[in-house]
Order: sequence, then structure tokens, then C-alpha cells
Amino acid sequence: MDLAQTETRPESRRATQRENEILEELRRSGGSSRIQHLADRLKVSEETIRRNLKSLAREGLVRRVHGGAHLPDARSEASFQQRVDENPDAKQRIAIKVAEIIEDGDSLFLDIGSTTSYIAQALQHRRELFVVTNSVSVAHTLAARNGNRVFMAGGELRAHDGGAFGVEAIEFVRRFQVEYAVLSAAAINATSGFMLFDLQEAEFSREIMRRAKTSIVAADSSKFDHRAPISVDAPTLVDMLVTDSAPPEELSAALTSWSVDVVVADSAVAAL
Repeated sequence: MDLAQTETRPESRRATQRENEILEELRRSGGSSRIQHLADRLKVSEETIRRNLKSLAREGLVRRVHGGAHLPDARSEASFQQRVDENPDAKQRIAIKVAEIIEDGDSLFLDIGSTTSYIAQALQHRRELFVVTNSVSVAHTLAARNGNRVFMAGGELRAHDGGAFGVEAIEFVRRFQVEYAVLSAAAINATSGFMLFDLQEAEFSREIMRRAKTSIVAADSSKFDHRAPISVDAPTLVDMLVTDSAPPEELSAALTSWSVDVVVADSAVAAL
């Protein structure tokens, strides 16, 4: 490397104002985002975002993926089994509280979330439930039990979590109108509301929320004041948050402004 190359290299690492804005938006979005979202947020074209991401990727400041980008050190979502194993006591308490809300004979959607798998176990004592789900685990837990009717969304099952997603699953759930939609969240914050890491999961959640009289998010307090790349939907569409401890002040105020009822599970409950 000659002297001229050495002298110009530091300059190549200095991001432009727009590149800094992209990096900041990626941090605000939990470390990753889609190109369309970045373009909308920064009010520029998608092609402009692509050019800036290409420059940032050359410097190692971002990693490009199809349709988006993420920070090299961005926190990604753990595997499904890892999520099931996280905070089991809190998830059991939440599950028992949700099972107290659901009554015999009720109809409900249950999504693929790790907390939802605990909820399915807690619902095993309920009778004649009408359950629509995209989760093999939920379907297996509640089918052929106590007169329940369980409807499983079609489509290809994902290998890592046994969930059915895509056009077939969305078209399937559009056939139903139920009392409750019970869904998960990867992050909850006062700015963006309820968030997920997975676009397909978010699309499924939006669909079932629109086809239920009451939408319940079941999420433990470790999700508070964190971020993920994708907003589930407008937070005002959520009717109830069932969690294991009271949200912090700012988030609590936001939940109140969105008319979301916060239900805190009992601190001492029997094991499932």
C-alpha cells in the first residue's frame, strides 16, 4: 500500500450524514430493518438506501441481506427452543392467568410464540374450546382433548419452530371470527408498541387480531423497553397485555394512552 492509499483510507470510513441516519435507524429498530422501512423513515428512495447500504457494507458497518440490512453485532432472536426455556416461571404465571380469562367453550386464535406454548398447556383443563392455530405444538397439545375442536393452518411447516406461515395460512385464518386472539411479542416499548423479529409472524398476528373480538398479547417483562425490527400493528389494536410484572413508568403511560389493559399475573402460582 502506497502513502496516498494510506492517507485516503480514514476518509473512506467516515460515513455521510445519510449513512449515519441509516445506522441510527437500524439501532432504533433493534439492529435490523428492511430497505422499504428505511426509505420511508428517511424519506428517500429505496435505491438511495441501497447505495448507502452498499457503502456501509464495504466498511463493515452493516451486513446486507435480501431486502434489508442489519448491524454486525445486532441481537437476533434466539431459537424457538431457547425462547421456550427463557424465563419459564414468568411464562407459566402468564399462561395460568390467560387460562383464567379463557372459559370453557370459548373460541380463540393461538400463535407460534414460546409463551403461547405455555398457554396451550395451561388450557388443557378447559373444555370444548374452538382453537385456530398455526403451531403444531399448540395443535398437538389441545387436539383430541375435552371435546376441543382444533383447526390447523395449512402450508409448509418451518423446520425450526413447527409453524405454518405464508399465503395458505393467512387465507385459512380469514375463514374464522373468534372471541380471542392470543399472541406473543419479542419486544414492547413506548415508541413503537408491540414488535417482532419475524415478518411472517407479524403478518399472521395482524390477520388474527383483525378477526378476534379481543386481542391479548402475552409477554414477560424481559420484553419491556426493548426493540425488534417489525411492529406487529398499531398498538391501539391490542386490548390486553398479560405479563408478570408492572411495566416501567414510560411504557405504562403509553399503554394507557393506547387503551391497553395491563393484567399482571400472580407472583405465586402452581406449576403447570
